[in-house]
Amino acid sequence: MNIFKTVILMAMLTGLMVAIGGAVGDSPGAMIMLVIAIGMNFASYWFSDSVVLKSYDAREVTESDAPQLYGIVARLAANAKLPMPRVYIINTEVPNAFATGRNPDHAAVAVTTGLMKALDENEISGVLGHELAHVKHRDILTGTIAASMAGVISMVANIVQWGAILGTRSDDERGGIIGFLVTVIVAPIAATLIQMAISRSREFDADKTGGEICGNPMYLARALEKIEYYAKTYAPMPQAGTATAHMFIINPLENSKKALKNLFSTHPDTDERIAHLREQAREMHLLA
Repeated sequence: MNIFKTVILMAMLTGLMVAIGGAVGDSPGAMIMLVIAIGMNFASYWFSDSVVLKSYDAREVTESDAPQLYGIVARLAANAKLPMPRVYIINTEVPNAFATGRNPDHAAVAVTTGLMKALDENEISGVLGHELAHVKHRDILTGTIAASMAGVISMVANIVQWGAILGTRSDDERGGIIGFLVTVIVAPIAATLIQMAISRSREFDADKTGGEICGNPMYLARALEKIEYYAKTYAPMPQAGTATAHMFIINPLENSKKALKNLFSTHPDTDERIAHLREQAREMHLLA
């Protein structure tokens, strides 16, 4: 059901891009936006992993550099029947983690130094099981494309808005004032809502599969409780931004005043995620 929902939401996001292109420039505008969408998807496919790892100053480690972490990833990758991903460490005290890469053969997982200090080995395996589930489901590419498309829609809306302010576009062009308001206000909000819904739908599936990969969903449940506590209690990750917040296991901007719940959240409610994991553990006869 979540996979079907994701496909529908991605189709809606693509349709919204084409529609806003048509509103701005009629048929040629729609075609331009479609070409931009295709080009963006291609760029995201090939370069998203290197860009995000560099932006967080992530350092690749080998088995000799971090034997415990590397060993956990290797064991979980074998459980998930996945190729061994590259392993990275981000030097920050805030506990968090993410996965990136265009497909399982070109995947990477990154954890913060804070996560390695705050969690025990079982909890770390729960977190990394979740991240490898994203790799297995190819969620990284889906999330990156959705975020890029939403960003372009917002950019076009800003261009149209400034065009009106500077007098290069009259209100009776391209659908009049109603079309202008839809392009500038409604479209960016709709794109954001769709992007957030895609992100939330993939998190539930990654939690479930991650619980299976690590062998006990309660490992992940306990880890989420701790990471959520740190996210709400301490300052956000210094490098964190809205463009990549959806990639982390818990939104790294959680305690920011700008962070919104429900429709505008990149992640489902943590308590709800933990409740799902507890139920999964009961079904696996791991919890009374």
